[in-house]
Amino acid sequence: MTRESAGEDGSPYAPHGESETAAMLSAVGVDSAEELFDVPESVRFDGEFGIAARGEREIREELRSTLGRNDDLVELLGRGHYDHYVPSLVDHLSQRSEFLTSYTQYQPEIAQGFLQVLFEYQSLFVELTGLEIVNCSMYDAATALGEAATLADRVRSASGHRVLVPEQLRAERRDVLANYVSGTDLTVGTYSMDDGNVDRDGLADRLDDDAVLVYAETPTVRGAIEEGLSEIADLAHENDALFCLGSDPIALSLLEEPASVGADVVVGDASTLGLPASYGMGLGLFATREEYVRQVPGRLVGASDDAGGRRAYTLTLQTREQHIRKERATSNICTNQAWVALRTAIHAAWLGPSGLVEEAERAVTKARDLATRLDAVPGVAAPIHDRHHFREFVARTDAPAAEVASDLADRGFAVHALDDDLVQVCATDHDEATLDEFVAAVEEVLS
Repeated sequence: MTRESAGEDGSPYAPHGESETAAMLSAVGVDSAEELFDVPESVRFDGEFGIAARGEREIREELRSTLGRNDDLVELLGRGHYDHYVPSLVDHLSQRSEFLTSYTQYQPEIAQGFLQVLFEYQSLFVELTGLEIVNCSMYDAATALGEAATLADRVRSASGHRVLVPEQLRAERRDVLANYVSGTDLTVGTYSMDDGNVDRDGLADRLDDDAVLVYAETPTVRGAIEEGLSEIADLAHENDALFCLGSDPIALSLLEEPASVGADVVVGDASTLGLPASYGMGLGLFATREEYVRQVPGRLVGASDDAGGRRAYTLTLQTREQHIRKERATSNICTNQAWVALRTAIHAAWLGPSGLVEEAERAVTKARDLATRLDAVPGVAAPIHDRHHFREFVARTDAPAAEVASDLADRGFAVHALDDDLVQVCATDHDEATLDEFVAAVEEVLS
């Protein structure tokens, strides 16, 4: 691009000069670029915000008043939002200025520290999943599942383009997956569940050679630990489909290694380490087999040696990058979740292997103990699934579930009302001190 082609007073980095812009506007039949944007007058900025100037003290008082109107509830909600204790070390290290000001680490000569952290993050999940390839930047678990579906469609030569997911699936994951496949030939089908686990006979009936991916979770959306992962993988592979497993780093530290049960892709929310329950913010875990490395929708950090023979890190694969591969890019996902991955890596390193396992064991015992205590309350049966549980479980109540949830909220506790008589309860280390009060509140509500 030359200065002349950009216009007499233009910049070589702005390709359209006045004449080129005028020609394009004429071609689409408008007089100005503003006409291309249909912004209603009622919301169009007219140069004035209409906000009275106030000092810092007044603003702080108003914010304090506004936030004070929030309900002060102990959240036992779960279903993808888990409030584990995050050590202060994570905040102190991740909020160093060199991390907060860093964007994508394209320049290895100035980003060795961050690149090493991301390499360690990848290595952590290679160890937890048993799969060889882990990327270092995805939005969340829902988009990771969407990317798994499109990867499967690229690498599998099936007669159709069908993705099978469990009928019990978090709404946000189902919706994001539907958005992902809406611009492709892919379709989404469901298979049945049986007592909180996959109905393997039902899955077999739904599977044929038009499936490219079978997705299952452990723990499931209802907190049950899936007991038939190898059989699910076998069913998928017998029909030439990939098997994708959804989980999280704390669960993976205790449960079966995904690679050993036949998983081809592992997705999930990695921010169960490093972030409190954030109800939107997350970190998508994505791991797969080395044979699919060229189809991974994300950046990979690799280790090598620099000119002086010292260990060095750099982005080694960017197959999703539109500016590099253009129409051949594996994905148009374009974000930098590296800072959240940094927090996950710090938290995992702080816990260490034994600490991770202890955290996972607590998730099992707390759910079991709380379910046992609730089951002793007249009018409650818990858990309804005859399975081992991780963090959360579903209970049946004699009173309508919506009324139970509402009455518990009045007493300071938030649970999910799933159905007419089903509530879901989650217990993490963050809620431990309030569980006696919670059980007492349930007894009061159902008395």
